[in-house]
Amino acid sequence: MNPVVGLDVSKGESQVQAFLDKGQPFRKSFSIKHTVEGFENLLGFLKEIERVADGKQPSVILESTGHYHSPVIQFLEEQQYVYIIVNPLISHRARSTSLRKVKTDAVDAYLLCELYYKEEVEPYKKRGIQLLNLRNLTRQQETISSISAQTKVQLLTVLDQIFPEYRGVFGNLYSKVSLQTLFLFPTSELVLNTTESVLTEKIVSLCTRRSEKWAKETAQKLIEAAVRNPFQSNLYESHIFNLKMFITIVLQYQEHLSQLETEIDALAKEIEEYKIIQSIPGIGEKIA
Repeated sequence: MNPVVGLDVSKGESQVQAFLDKGQPFRKSFSIKHTVEGFENLLGFLKEIERVADGKQPSVILESTGHYHSPVIQFLEEQQYVYIIVNPLISHRARSTSLRKVKTDAVDAYLLCELYYKEEVEPYKKRGIQLLNLRNLTRQQETISSISAQTKVQLLTVLDQIFPEYRGVFGNLYSKVSLQTLFLFPTSELVLNTTESVLTEKIVSLCTRRSEKWAKETAQKLIEAAVRNPFQSNLYESHIFNLKMFITIVLQYQEHLSQLETEIDALAKEIEEYKIIQSIPGIGEKIA
């Protein structure tokens, strides 16, 4: 015998259909919830098939459904069952050639079992936990980087309505010291009402790794920018509120991205493929 269990996975539940061998469906289709109780019922069913099939452990076939199948996969791996994840395009093609034209979860689970015997499908090659963690972290990094870039554009839009001349004060407008200084002195009025020595002390305290000479020169640039600024007085407190809000958000994103980068680098160094890819000329740490 060559038993198989087809799972039509959806959000929070799966439809189950079993075959003992090609053309031999076993029992009626039923559904399980993706809960501890639901997986206990599925495990009991898998054990029953194993007994009926003379000790042959059933394979499990399911369609790739993004994150919906994650709890199912974790259960199958914990119970050490061989499983096959089918590309939705393949299952759709099989469905379109089937005589069972009605699409229901029960029919889909049935068709997955038939597909198991028709196609040359291979067991899913389990990726290491490290690779999966690395994939999750890099995806999160891409998401936060994209959101951070959008927030910077919004920050710049507000800055242009309050203190556009501030742009040239620091080499990098979005550096930590630049954003923190802008948070403290968001208007020309605040800058010009503060002495150069106080501005220098503030900048030194915000960036201790730079010299006092650099801080003094930066303070002078800040005063010059405030003098040139077309908005010598601010009419809209809402602009100040929005600017400070965007500064806070950008700084938080920068902190999150820094933590993610540290975690990604540490994980990557533990993966053999990372070292192999780096051995290719022209590929450094970032690309690898």
